[in-house]
Amino acid sequence: MTFKPYPFERLTTLLEDVKPASAYSPIVLTIGEPQFETPAFIQKKLQDSAALLKKYPKSGGETYLKEAMGDFVARRFGVTLDKEQLIPTFGTREVLFNFPQYLLFDKEAPQMAFTNPFYQIYEGAAIASRATMLFLNLDIENGFKPLIDEKQLAETDLVILNFPNNPTASTLTLDELGHWVVLALKHDFVLLNDECYSEIYTDVAPPSLLEAAKHVGNDVLKNVVVVNSISKRSSAPGLRSGFIAGDAEILRSYLKYRTYVGAASPLPLQSAAAVAWSDETHVEASRKIYRKNFELANEILGTPIPDATFYLWLQVDDALEFTKRLYSDHNVKVLPGEFLARTDKDGSNPGKGFIRIALVENEERTKEALYRIKECLA
Repeated sequence: MTFKPYPFERLTTLLEDVKPASAYSPIVLTIGEPQFETPAFIQKKLQDSAALLKKYPKSGGETYLKEAMGDFVARRFGVTLDKEQLIPTFGTREVLFNFPQYLLFDKEAPQMAFTNPFYQIYEGAAIASRATMLFLNLDIENGFKPLIDEKQLAETDLVILNFPNNPTASTLTLDELGHWVVLALKHDFVLLNDECYSEIYTDVAPPSLLEAAKHVGNDVLKNVVVVNSISKRSSAPGLRSGFIAGDAEILRSYLKYRTYVGAASPLPLQSAAAVAWSDETHVEASRKIYRKNFELANEILGTPIPDATFYLWLQVDDALEFTKRLYSDHNVKVLPGEFLARTDKDGSNPGKGFIRIALVENEERTKEALYRIKECLA
């Protein structure tokens, strides 16, 4: 199987002959990695749990972690899950890669649809699953929300949504998500929402697909699953703590598959993750930082404040040239949007003409970066 280079590899190639402006200190706004210390109480729990390294972790996760995750879902989304409706995972990247392979293995000619632009692991999973790919383009014309073609969806086995969305920062309402649930039941495809940015919002907390399923009467969450992660929520990507939740029938056999994958999280990480999932105060503090960064962008660049995530999806004339010029003249790295998207059968790349800016720095560095971007735009 052949995988395409990751966006960051392509960025390195793009900039390899570009000399950055030495008059400026480097600022990197390419990766969605919070540049803040993991809260002290999480670090302390990890340290205090080091002795647990002598034990093997369970493939299905420890009970205390599952309970913390389930309590989070109930507290945040008002959905009470049975024990068979949630599986702790080693972050979400591994589950987004191997879940489609598990799900599509027995399909004769699998088809997988996902939002475009996208987190590249979706494409990798489709390639590994030998699946035909259907792109759900997100562009200005559709408000960065996926258009629905029921004829195509009727032939699809798995649909991956990503709302709140990386990189466009768009969100879907409860009714919009509910409509997707109705379609999943009508055409019998599995619907997965990648909700890793659900806790990074500015004012109104975005809904979960789990809520939407209940909203339209799908109380057993048939054909519906979500993934979520602690990485953005708790500034703790190194904990590798995520979960998949939803349809118990699907997850029951997927858990058996996972015993062979061997992706169980070490017990000290599970212990630290459990206290992180159980606390909301530190998350509220992070949201204030990201909101302030968006307010700075609004003041300096005139960009609207997104409803969620910590990304700016900024339109420029030529993203590749702008990225090189911003690096050469101002020593700031951003990511061209076309590296995060694919050209569809009609020749359209919805990422073209955009750059993704990850506002994950503190206020001072964010302000400095935004002023440099403003100079480059001028």
